[in-house]
Amino acid sequence: MSDDIREQGMTTRREVLGDAHVDRAIAGADGFTADFQEHITRYAWGAVWSRPGLDRRTRSCITVAMLAAQGSEPELAMHVRAAVRNGVSVEEIKEILLQVAVYAGVPRANRAFIVARDALAGADTATEST
Repeated sequence: MSDDIREQGMTTRREVLGDAHVDRAIAGADGFTADFQEHITRYAWGAVWSRPGLDRRTRSCITVAMLAAQGSEPELAMHVRAAVRNGVSVEEIKEILLQVAVYAGVPRANRAFIVARDALAGADTATEST
């Protein structure tokens, strides 16, 4: 995969998650995890999140729903904050999680509401950078 896709991936990753988060992830990489950081930059952020078929707001809504349904709590918190950066309102996040309750189950949605509430409480929704 070209360096252009890697660079686009890094740009998209930084715009969605914020520089502080990306800098921490890259700085925390070691001999075991560096290849994974490269992989997600190229494929998740460069080859998928950067595609023109869906806007970032829509991708964020889908991602929040999937992470909530899977019970992927640390990633859910990160992507709730990213969704706000991408223009998803707190009210819309609540609606997404209500939808999760119907299709993935109340226990998953219950935990997702707790994780999202905590992530939103710690986020400055205008300037969140993590």
